[in-house]
Amino acid sequence: MIIQAFLRWVETARTGERMRAANALGRAYVDAQMNGLDRRAAEMAMTFLLDDPSPKVRQALAEALSGSSSVPRAIILGLAGDQPEIAYLVISRSPVLTDDDLVDLAARGTLETRALIAARAFVSRAVAAAIAEIGGEEEVLILLENAGAQLSRRSLKRIADRLGSSATVRDLLLDRTDLPSEARHALVEEVGAALSAFGLVQRAIGTSRVERITREACDVAAIGMAGAVSVDELPGLVAHLRDTGRLTPAFLLHSLVTGRAEFFSAAIVDLSGVTEKRVRSILSGGRIHSIRALFESAGLGRDVSEAFAEAVLLWRKGGTSGTDDCRASVCAALLASLRNQKTPSPACNAMAEILERLAFAEQRQSARDYAQLAARQAA
Repeated sequence: MIIQAFLRWVETARTGERMRAANALGRAYVDAQMNGLDRRAAEMAMTFLLDDPSPKVRQALAEALSGSSSVPRAIILGLAGDQPEIAYLVISRSPVLTDDDLVDLAARGTLETRALIAARAFVSRAVAAAIAEIGGEEEVLILLENAGAQLSRRSLKRIADRLGSSATVRDLLLDRTDLPSEARHALVEEVGAALSAFGLVQRAIGTSRVERITREACDVAAIGMAGAVSVDELPGLVAHLRDTGRLTPAFLLHSLVTGRAEFFSAAIVDLSGVTEKRVRSILSGGRIHSIRALFESAGLGRDVSEAFAEAVLLWRKGGTSGTDDCRASVCAALLASLRNQKTPSPACNAMAEILERLAFAEQRQSARDYAQLAARQAA
């Protein structure tokens, strides 16, 4: 009877009175200040208020209901489809909205709608995937900054693919420990491309030198990633580097002489089609002819495969500790072998140049480490 009287009263009440009544009705419902029969009648009354001609009345109802998990979904969906200032209250807070509701709202909503969804206290993987797929830079930035957003590795990679050209997006992605290695490398490439395209840098050191320095820097970054990622991630990183044209003989040599054994093995598996077990067996204990045959099946030329096989044997002889001294000795020995060839091929000359640069870089790094140690001891 009270609800019936309320509905009759609503037809003639002023806007301000209806606002207060809608808010009070919503709060009473949320606070469970009604018995079972009254709650059903209250739900009908609130459904009736969804058609109130004044948006202020509907907003007052949304303010009362938006934080409750006990409100009928039909009422919340009605408010979520209302004018922006009303819908935003519900979209940003209501626990009643399901993942399917939020994905649907993101797909057909505005930038602001997606931003509110991305900023919710909890964003499931499914909802985050929808934002990652269709959201613009602003919504994705909100999602990446939201500690309550559950982002899968696939969603992170998709964001990197779509918005990796944005410096702000790149920074947030690169700060994450769960970013897939192939996505991390793609972002490093984006940084390199941005640097090489910078007019001031091109004028200062020349376009060709910028491109060479950028490529070498990206290679160094990729080699660092190859040594840091888990074994499970290596096939994905190798496939990414192959698809982007980075898995060159020079890059493989760089990874081999710097002791990235797991990565090098995964790369040979990918390029040769030989099973992982067989590749590991040949690299760890095979004779030089079987090692060269393996490398040639991976696409390396005969002259290049000889140098690679010699590097493998040098690693076996020197141990696989991966220390600076071990890397330097392997690099120096292989460089001496290439320089002593009577008629080296162009490929061998190119490999010798790479090794020379690597040896020089190792020397500079050793000098820096020594200087830092001396400074600490002096302090």
